[in-house]
Amino acid sequence: MSLKERDKKHIWHPLTQHKIHPDALPIVKAKGALLYGEDGKTYIDGIASWYTAMYGHCNDYILKQVQDQMKQLDQIVFAGFTHEPAIRLSEELIKILPENQEKIFFSDNGSTANEVGIKMALQYHFNRGEKRNTIIAFEDGFHGDTFGAMSASGLSVYNGPFEDFFIDVKRIPTPNFENIDDIIKLLERYMAANTVAAFIYEPLVQGANAMHMYETRYLDQILNVCKENNVITIADEVMTGFGKTGKTFASDYIETKPDIISMSKSLTAGFVPMAVTSCTQQIYDAFLDDSVGKAFFHAHTYSANSIACTVALAGIELLQTEEFQSHIERIVKSHSDFNAKIENHPKVKTTRQKGVIYALDLDIEMDRYGKKRYEIFDHFMKNGVALRPLGSTVYILPPYVITQDQLEKVYDTIVELLETI
Repeated sequence: MSLKERDKKHIWHPLTQHKIHPDALPIVKAKGALLYGEDGKTYIDGIASWYTAMYGHCNDYILKQVQDQMKQLDQIVFAGFTHEPAIRLSEELIKILPENQEKIFFSDNGSTANEVGIKMALQYHFNRGEKRNTIIAFEDGFHGDTFGAMSASGLSVYNGPFEDFFIDVKRIPTPNFENIDDIIKLLERYMAANTVAAFIYEPLVQGANAMHMYETRYLDQILNVCKENNVITIADEVMTGFGKTGKTFASDYIETKPDIISMSKSLTAGFVPMAVTSCTQQIYDAFLDDSVGKAFFHAHTYSANSIACTVALAGIELLQTEEFQSHIERIVKSHSDFNAKIENHPKVKTTRQKGVIYALDLDIEMDRYGKKRYEIFDHFMKNGVALRPLGSTVYILPPYVITQDQLEKVYDTIVELLETI
């Protein structure tokens, strides 16, 4: 029996209506920017497997570090114990994070990284004797699928059945030239009651919102209002972190730095799950007390797993090399050149780019997960390119190691789509 048929017997896949789409494509091997299917075909991974394998699948340097660590220490409970990979990772992260970040809290994935950030912000005010229980978030943002993170997310396609159970969240539009003044007034009205605990945001690029991008200066204005009102700011860098926007973090573009930053995805290079939530010394100090009840009682079994920490250390080391910085620069330029060729195509509505993230909107009406979207997905897969359209948005976010020939094939397959759709 094939892997595809065995899969159907017991597995429930994410983001899948199995009655309509019962099949999943088995991948038997991955290397660099390539995926190898059970069907014998090779696919270019144009989205780095949900923005994780940025240094290439099964990167040899990372593999060697992992193998050595597995012989030394695999897993130890992180409550009351510590180990050298976690300590070293905290040191290396603080070196590359915005300068106001001082403390590192480990968890398992992007959702939990944001869950931790939201809980830190709520308890920060609680520990100080202030009753602040409202979160502010952007419309159509996405922060994960656990309840706090989901509450802060605005995409009803994911959240519809659960909205009656959410924490209190007030939503504001993503800012632009036309609406920024109205947003500031709305923020000031929300904050007048002194009940707003935190503002959570995806800096500059909203991933699940079809790679929607907005300008630094407007985000700075919003963050300044939050600072003036002692509202904790949480930068969700789960997608944007570790070089994807052209800088190490999207927050590096922004003058006003966040109080809390959440990280995951390419943190561990597609090898193993792990997440980090960093914060300022001020946030951490609010949890120090003779009362145990003011401690941060949040834990995950695999927090700071030594193998995951080792992977993250290797990834950070690679990111800072001249080789990988040149990869990023090459992809940025290639995207820009490609954009110049197709931005005026009659089937292209709009285009946008930030670092290695490139997106175009097709000038057609279609549902986010409708029939037309799957036809577009099938077009790419039949041509050996793994891209996952977000409704009418086609985006590229490739591994840094993608070759120029592979990248050109991704572009060519998009052009073929434009000519045939």
